[in-house]
Amino acid sequence: MCGNWGTADIISTVEFNHTGELLATGDKGGRVVIFQREQESKNQVHRRGEYNVYSTFQSHEPEFDYLKSLEIEEKINKIRWLPQQNAAYFLLSTNDKTVKLWKVSERDKRPEGYNLKDEEGRLRDPATITTLRVPVLRPMDLMVEATPRRVFANAHTYHINSISVNSDYETYMSADDLRINLWNFEITNQSFNIVDIKPANMEELTEVITAAEFHPHHCNTFVYSSSKGTIRLCDMRASALCDRHTKFFEEPEDPSNRSFFSEIISSISDVKFSHSGRYIMTRDYLTAKVWDLNMENRPVETYQVHDYLRSKLCSLYENDCIFDKFECVWNGSDSVIMTGSYNNFFRMFDRNTKRDVTLEASRENSKPRAILKPRKVCVGGKRRKDEISVDSLDFSKKILHTAWHPSENIIAVAATNNLYIFQDKVN
Repeated sequence: MCGNWGTADIISTVEFNHTGELLATGDKGGRVVIFQREQESKNQVHRRGEYNVYSTFQSHEPEFDYLKSLEIEEKINKIRWLPQQNAAYFLLSTNDKTVKLWKVSERDKRPEGYNLKDEEGRLRDPATITTLRVPVLRPMDLMVEATPRRVFANAHTYHINSISVNSDYETYMSADDLRINLWNFEITNQSFNIVDIKPANMEELTEVITAAEFHPHHCNTFVYSSSKGTIRLCDMRASALCDRHTKFFEEPEDPSNRSFFSEIISSISDVKFSHSGRYIMTRDYLTAKVWDLNMENRPVETYQVHDYLRSKLCSLYENDCIFDKFECVWNGSDSVIMTGSYNNFFRMFDRNTKRDVTLEASRENSKPRAILKPRKVCVGGKRRKDEISVDSLDFSKKILHTAWHPSENIIAVAATNNLYIFQDKVN
C-alpha cells in the first residue's frame, strides 16, 4: 500500500501507537496524517491489516523568530503516542522549537433542541421561549476531530531532535543539540533542565546530543547519544542535573579504519531501547549496533548496513548524504532489527539466526499481495542479473524513517513522500 503527495509532503516521521491500530506520519509541511487499521469482516477475511486515512490535521505552521531573525520550519521532527486511556487518542508532535499535545477524538452524535439557541446556534429572544425542551443527541456522520490540548513552547534555544514519553505517563522529555528538558504533561509554561552539555565557551564545543530516549520500564533512567558516537545512560535519582552519567558506552576505534570521515560516520543518528529494556540499539552512518546495558566497552552485536559505501564516502560527503540521519527500530519481540538505506532499500537483521535481508520499497512491489524479493548490491567485478551495482544506486531515494507494529509483523516504511506498509504473508 502506498500514498503519494508533493514536496512539502516528504515524510519526516512514522510511528505506530501502542496497540498498532493507528499509524501516524508527520511531514515537512507540518501535517500529521493518521491511518487506522481496517477491522476484519466476516466476508473479507484477508482485508484485515489494511490501513486507511483516519484523520489529517495541520500540527505546526511556519514561524519567524524575530530576535534571531530566523525562520522556524513547520516540519514535524517526531511523533510520540501516549497509551490510550479512554475513547480519545493523544499524541505529541514536535517541530524544531515547539511540542504540542493533540487529542484525536470521534463524534457521531450531535445535540439538538436547545432552549436558549435556535438550530443555527443564534441566541433566541427570551420572550419567545414559552416551553422547556429537553435537548437530545441525534446520530450524525462520523467526524474525527484533532484538537491541540497543550502547547509546550519557548524552552529550546537549539533544534529539538527527540521527544520521549516516560513510563510514568506523567512526564516526557525533549532534547536539542545541547540540552534535554523534562516536562510534566499538565504544565506548559516551565520545564526542568536535566542535561546541559553547553560549554562556557562555545568555541570549546566538541559534541552535540543527537537522540534521547527514556527506559521503557524504569521512569528514572534515560539514554542519550552524541555526535562522537558515544551513549550516556543517566539516572534522575542520582542528581537533579544529569550532567554526570551513570554509564558510558563507547567502542574503541579500530586504527586501521581511521580516515578523514571517521568522526562524521561515527555520529549516532538514533538510539532505541529494546522493549525488554535490556538492550539499546544505535544507528550510525554505516552500522547498527546492539549494546547490553551491562557492558559499556563495546556493543554485543554490530550489523553492517551498507558496508559497500565505505569506498564512496568522498562523494557522499560532497553531496551531503554523509550527514543523513537514519533511524532504527526493533520488532515486537526484540529478535529482529530494521533500518533504512539508499535506493529505497531497507535492511533487516535477525539477531538469533544472524541472517539479514535487503528489501526495496517501490511502486512495483507495492501491489497488493506482491512478495518482496531480496535485493543484492554487488561491488566491482561481475554483476549477476538480479544484482544492482553500487555505482548505480540512487542516493536521492533514501529510507530514513521506519516503524514496526508493536506485536505483529507489519512494518511502515517512509520513502521520501510515499508511505509503504508491508506485512507478513502469514497474516
